[in-house]
Amino acid sequence: MSKLTNQSLLERRTAVLPKGLGIAFPIFAEKAQNSELWDVEGKRYIDFIGGISVLNTGHNHPKITARVREQLDKFTHTAAQIVNYESYVTLAEKLCELAPISGDKKAVFFTTGAEAVENTMKIARASTGRHGVISFAGGWHGRTHMCMGLTGKVIPYKNNFGPMPASIYHALFPAPELGVTEEQAIASIETIFQSSIHPSDVAAMIVEPVQGEGGFHQVTPTFAKKLREICDEHGILLIFDEVQTCFGRTGTLFATEQLGVEPDLMTSAKSLAGGYPISAVIGRAEVMDAPQPGGLGGTYSGNPLGCVAALAVIEVIEEEGLLERSKVIGNTIADFLKGLNSDKIGNIRHKGAMLAFELVDADGNPDADATAKLRAAAFEKGLLLASCGRYGNAIRVMVPLTVSDEVLQEGLDIIKEVL
Repeated sequence: MSKLTNQSLLERRTAVLPKGLGIAFPIFAEKAQNSELWDVEGKRYIDFIGGISVLNTGHNHPKITARVREQLDKFTHTAAQIVNYESYVTLAEKLCELAPISGDKKAVFFTTGAEAVENTMKIARASTGRHGVISFAGGWHGRTHMCMGLTGKVIPYKNNFGPMPASIYHALFPAPELGVTEEQAIASIETIFQSSIHPSDVAAMIVEPVQGEGGFHQVTPTFAKKLREICDEHGILLIFDEVQTCFGRTGTLFATEQLGVEPDLMTSAKSLAGGYPISAVIGRAEVMDAPQPGGLGGTYSGNPLGCVAALAVIEVIEEEGLLERSKVIGNTIADFLKGLNSDKIGNIRHKGAMLAFELVDADGNPDADATAKLRAAAFEKGLLLASCGRYGNAIRVMVPLTVSDEVLQEGLDIIKEVL
């Protein structure tokens, strides 16, 4: 049998997988550990993407792997709505204890972030008896049809897939870097109320505390408070989509903790289980109880492997001090980039280790071409980087919070060398 190569696998991939399933780098993983990955040809890469912010606890963390192996010897699936299991209940108890929502809470599990978001819509509509939803320009909420409708970016996520679901309205997202003030964003909500849907028909408002695909632009406590006031005034449920921000990436377990405002519902996924597919919706008990029995669920929802992995992740974050580590990593990267004094680097923004920096041209305008070249050149030198943002000119860093100082510095030095 011939030795596997990236090229041979790429040719096989091209023959059997659709073009719509894109690929950032023409390599195939063989093994990975913590913040490093090796391809089938043995080349090593420093991973600053972390499976798109899935691996806050790193690749193949020994504690998480051990818990999953232990569960494998017991059972791998029953369907939680057919025969439940203790780890599902324990994880729900733990998340209700940790979630920044006061009063009685409940949680329910799914498989993907998109499923979690979609089910917040079901819960909100059942709870309020209303149909309308307001999301924000630049927001990212997933690839199912409802989530595409909520997402505030057309290409490549919505183009050719229309029509989008009805009763979804997009407000402006406040981002000084994009010239949108908080006053303008609030005014755009009022415009929606005046011209598109009466607030008494709006079930929910959904927003990411820090936009992911949108460019890591941040909701401020002031803006969050204003959204809460609008929702309270009109009986609208406020949903914080924490699929990408949660579990330590921003320096707190949930980014919501930094806003001083409580949502009615919130989502969690990605780093919730350190690479195992599970997602969650957590919310006020009376809201969560609105759907009728059988209205929530899914064949693989809350898989036992994901449940035990998530419980291990919570322990790892606490035992290894990863919340504080997130802040250290974010400050280290930001200080390093500022110290380069490069005229190619524009705005740098971060909460904890959820960091993005923009590349600009000589006139200070977004430079997507330079961003693409940086990613390509860094890849050749063994560093995996991802881009994001409205203009495709922001590099987003999602390195595992378990990264060693030495590997982190090695990755930063590659960025410096390429720039």
